Amino acid sequence: MTQPSPKPGGASSDRTGRFVTQPNGHTAPLSPHMSIWRWHVTMAASILFRATIIAATVGVLFVVGWLGAMAFGPEHYDCFLKLAGSPLGLFVGFGLTAVLFSFILNGARHTYNDTGNGLTLASANLLSNIAVWAPVPLAVLFWVVLFAAGRVSL
Repeated sequence: MTQPSPKPGGASSDRTGRFVTQPNGHTAPLSPHMSIWRWHVTMAASILFRATIIAATVGVLFVVGWLGAMAFGPEHYDCFLKLAGSPLGLFVGFGLTAVLFSFILNGARHTYNDTGNGLTLASANLLSNIAVWAPVPLAVLFWVVLFAAGRVSL
């Protein structure tokens, strides 16, 4: 199957008219679509980092609610604590803990890459795998410690 060749002076099937010739002589669109790229863990880490930023922004609403409950007095604060201590509140707290660990690990990965380190394929894969897979076990460990220390209970 051959790829469309660029047409001089006009757009081709990719509607941009921009092609690149690869070292093997294969002509491909300049910016390939996701169907052309093979899925990779570094892509997942990048997408997850953006998702954690969005989730952390939503988490700020809970902080604002907590501050608002304190500002409105003890009865509102008690209501907030009951909600936060409910199974739903604990689930949200666990999720925000996983988001926090993901944000920290991805941020550390980005900071390390910004120094010019960790840019080889092997190290990029290792750091991305850590950033993608480690937040949930770290959050579980954190919450196990909270429950074991008696700081949280159902």
